[in-house]
Amino acid sequence: MKKIFILTGEASGDKLASTVISKLKEQYDQIEYLSVGGSNLSRLGIKTIFDLKEITYIGFTSVIFNIFKIKKKIDITVKEIIEFNPDLIFSVDSPDFTLRVSERVKKIKPNIKVIHYVAPQVWIWRENRVKKFKKFVDHFLLLFNFEKKFFDKENIKNTFVGHPLLEKKLSKIDISNISKGKKIISLFPGSRISELKCLLPILIDFIKMMNNKFKEYIFIFHTTEENKDLISKNLKMHNFNNIDVISDKDFKSEILLNSIFAVAKSGTVSLEICNSKVPSIIIYKINMINFLIMKSLVKVNFANIINIINDKEIIPELLQGECNPKEIYKSVLYFLKNPKYAKQQVDICSRTLDHIRSKSSSSEEAAKILGKYLIT
Repeated sequence: MKKIFILTGEASGDKLASTVISKLKEQYDQIEYLSVGGSNLSRLGIKTIFDLKEITYIGFTSVIFNIFKIKKKIDITVKEIIEFNPDLIFSVDSPDFTLRVSERVKKIKPNIKVIHYVAPQVWIWRENRVKKFKKFVDHFLLLFNFEKKFFDKENIKNTFVGHPLLEKKLSKIDISNISKGKKIISLFPGSRISELKCLLPILIDFIKMMNNKFKEYIFIFHTTEENKDLISKNLKMHNFNNIDVISDKDFKSEILLNSIFAVAKSGTVSLEICNSKVPSIIIYKINMINFLIMKSLVKVNFANIINIINDKEIIPELLQGECNPKEIYKSVLYFLKNPKYAKQQVDICSRTLDHIRSKSSSSEEAAKILGKYLIT
């Protein structure tokens, strides 16, 4: 029986991995799996060797402060993979964890193939990493077609498969039991604990500002099953009557489709928001040391992929000092009061997505490549 070890480092990677593995399971039923994963892979019946929360750190200083914990988890993961002895490692995103593990495993077991989904963003910073990846990654699965040139240059096998968040068929259903006759504003505070601790208080104060002036909105937090209790516990302290927390992945999509606006932490969820044709703003905040380090390293002017591709701010980015309740309130209000600008943003985002969308299905294309490595 063939074996696959699925290696993720955070909730978004767990979600992406599950879309591919669900397709692979349709084609190959005789595969044994083990993972570092979360709730999405768990729903497919795939065991994880430990909880994702134990390795989900963000920012340079967080990594430094947790360096021994991270090293220990890497050691454990490498040991578990060697004992499992898979035919291939399917690693997804989170390169500081997943690729470090893969590199060490490859040195011990060079026959194990490494297929990495969501290539490190070498077009943003540290392009010279590509030469190092060549030594232990057998194939990169790319979400964006403009990434190919970076890997072709080093003759590393790669395939543009598109982004799975753009392939879902969208259709609205009645959610009046949730909206209660109010207009929905969707909130995406991130999946990492460090992100939640930073952004949740800011979003709560933003909601208070909105509630002081308006009564027609309901605010719905989109989160993972792992983080639902943490968010709910924080919200209970404020006695809101127009807030809900949703973790079911299918229901989250329906909520988003029925939203009039979204406020989201910078990340891949922005593509899902754009694909749902919902206007939005992006927020992001890390400690100043991390920010200064990051600013000195990055080669692009924006945080959001839509803005990067267009080389201008299509979706407003409130970063660092601008990521505060007052600025979020002002930005959201601007779009709510000017629907023509909201529509303009949605139209540009839709055209941008057409250029980065796979002609078929991202998860199916990725599953096909995994399948080829299993039968060779």
